[in-house]
Amino acid sequence: MIRKIVRFVLWAVAIYAAAVAFLIVLYLFVPPVSTLMVARWVTGQNVVRHWRPLEQISPNLVRAVVVSEDARICSHRGVDWREVSDAIADADELSDARGASTIAMQTARNLFLWQGRQLVRKAMEVPIAYVITLVWQPRRVVEVYLNIAQWGPNGEFGAEAAAQRAFGKSAANLTPGEAAILAGSLPNPVRRNAARPGPGLRRVAGQVQVRVAADGGASVQCLDLRR
Repeated sequence: MIRKIVRFVLWAVAIYAAAVAFLIVLYLFVPPVSTLMVARWVTGQNVVRHWRPLEQISPNLVRAVVVSEDARICSHRGVDWREVSDAIADADELSDARGASTIAMQTARNLFLWQGRQLVRKAMEVPIAYVITLVWQPRRVVEVYLNIAQWGPNGEFGAEAAAQRAFGKSAANLTPGEAAILAGSLPNPVRRNAARPGPGLRRVAGQVQVRVAADGGASVQCLDLRR
């Protein structure tokens, strides 16, 4: 019986890994959908997402999100071990560690895993993030992330839906201030309402703008932003 269970688990892992690898290659060519989008569709909830290629998203938003979420995206291969080490050092216990998720790791979670802070899920993020960055260029990683991130309380996903909801304009036309508000809302877009930013979100947005100015574009040099 134990041998059968082990065999079943190994087959399940192999099938899951093959499916993930296939989808990573497929998503080089087609717009991906996140597991949360699928869950909302299955349960009859609203989903708003308008896919936009990176050249149709304001560089102001790209810079704000990269500086906020993964400032060393151009110098690591999916996992920023320096940030992981710092997060563990700052936590009382390993299970208390927060942050340290790169954009590739967040993309892996959104596309193939579940939400939450469980260590099992975090451990699964790492190899998937490595495979993603092996197959995709950093530009594609950021493009996908900006189109699948949840960005509103009513099923808004991606930069275009976020910009339309918060500011009534296209993601291509976001100002630095608007981009900073959207980037600052990402950790919790339900509580941090970009359409009606409170003092806390405005304070975070101000910090994002300071970091963008200090960065000077170094964090996004590998993304080939054309405007």
